[in-house]
Amino acid sequence: MARTKDLDLVEVSPGADPPVCRILDYGKLRYLHAKKVKESKKAQKSTELREIRFRPNIGVHDLSAKTRKAGQLLSEGAKVKIAVFFRGREVTHPELGMALLRTVAEKLKEVAKLEKAPSAERNNVSIILVPQPTGKVEKKPVEVNDA
Repeated sequence: MARTKDLDLVEVSPGADPPVCRILDYGKLRYLHAKKVKESKKAQKSTELREIRFRPNIGVHDLSAKTRKAGQLLSEGAKVKIAVFFRGREVTHPELGMALLRTVAEKLKEVAKLEKAPSAERNNVSIILVPQPTGKVEKKPVEVNDA
């Protein structure tokens, strides 16, 4: 019957007794399944972690440029790791890195919130910022009192 209709005989559930088969176009079935998988992948939200590196003695303009870039990445929905790298004797002054991280977090407080507090690893100090949730603010109706 399948050959006369130019279709395929597909075993739907081989574990059943007796096994269940259907006559259908197998190429179309595979296409529809692939399309469904692709749609489900679109619905998934993936957040990527982007990293911006600073040095403890960064210039004012460089600091503002990198902070602006971090704000752009946060507005696009990405998590941002802000890291301050130390070289050589700079490691002896981690408070400079902490102060720099505080400055960056303060500048980005409108668009980001702190996910991970400052943590020190070997020769760097870092924080992770996530985008601020943009909740809709409900307006209360204004009551007019006629007195």
